[in-house]
Amino acid sequence: MSAVSVEEHSAAVETVLAALATRTAHRIPLADALGRVSFADVRSPVDLPLFRNSQMDGYAVDSRSVAIAPVTLPVSTIIAAGPVEAAVLSPGSAAKIMTGAPIPDGADAIVPVEDTTVHEAGSVTIERRRTAGEFVREQGSDVRTGTVLVEAGRVLEPRHISVLAAVGFGEVDVRSRPRVAVVTTGAELVDAGSTLTPGQIYDSNGITLAAHLRASGAEVVSVLRSSDEPSRFREILDAAAQSAELIITSGGVSMGDFEVVKDVLRPLGGNFGSVRMQPGGPQGITVFDGVPVLSFPGNPVSTVVSYIVFARNIVRRAAGLPPILSTTATLHESVVSPPGRRQLLRGRMRDDGRVELVAGPGSHLVAALAWADVLIDIDSATTELAAGSDVEVWPL
Repeated sequence: MSAVSVEEHSAAVETVLAALATRTAHRIPLADALGRVSFADVRSPVDLPLFRNSQMDGYAVDSRSVAIAPVTLPVSTIIAAGPVEAAVLSPGSAAKIMTGAPIPDGADAIVPVEDTTVHEAGSVTIERRRTAGEFVREQGSDVRTGTVLVEAGRVLEPRHISVLAAVGFGEVDVRSRPRVAVVTTGAELVDAGSTLTPGQIYDSNGITLAAHLRASGAEVVSVLRSSDEPSRFREILDAAAQSAELIITSGGVSMGDFEVVKDVLRPLGGNFGSVRMQPGGPQGITVFDGVPVLSFPGNPVSTVVSYIVFARNIVRRAAGLPPILSTTATLHESVVSPPGRRQLLRGRMRDDGRVELVAGPGSHLVAALAWADVLIDIDSATTELAAGSDVEVWPL
């Protein structure tokens, strides 16, 4: 792959990852469904309320018996919420009833307890008249059987979990997540928390890419690391391909002597070269054992920028999540950019709505990623922008 534009490389990535968008249904416990995406419309299997019940603690009555108030009625029964046999209201009586309890046949209104006076002799005085339907929750008044509760493609939030539980769903069909493996490369890499020896650095790309992928709705099936030995990298790639639909590698794609990713994958049909962008110029695309492999450069900032530019929205679309789109902001300060190369500079949105630069363009300046919240996108034809100019920004 010779030097190409960001748009050209993006189109190539879209082509090789097209199959990722085809998902299947995955049935999971409702308790685990928060944040997942519904696969199909979810319809209620029952009416809600399930049965006619009381909205208040009080007395179930035939409204005709309290048409004139006050009136004293005998209390014929007590109905609690919970499993009970069907009750029938004796004519001319009242049934003491609790909130949520089923209303007895023959009753059509509830008198709240605060509108009554209770007598020791087992009777109650209704102090205020009530009409039919007052404080009665009719069966199906909230939801009817067959009502769509959650549409297909909806990201399930606590409010959706609530209604699905209320109508009895213990499981729900969600969109399967794209399965992605991450492979970092480099003999110099060690786990965070290890004691460093001269020439070693902590491997941040593995955990960083995994975090970005999970935020995009992917299932990260493995995070592996390879040395610069071709046989070891091939072994790890074989392992990753067993369970992944997409493999993302970092490192090993530049012009040095130990570029293991390029050295192994190019003979297998991999396409490697330069994209006219900074950071993130060296890129590669391969299909390995039927699994697409996106190969990003190893500098931490280059890795993150590459993911955001080329893969984030593809993964989000496969996961059923909406794309993260660019917006326009006003520069707080002037910007100088080299010609012929699209710059993606780290920036931070200010309280006044303007965007300011965070650190420089160097791909090794990792801390600036934590301080930035957008990428400032400067096209390849622009060499200078004055303060106050409008620019495209991509949320991080």
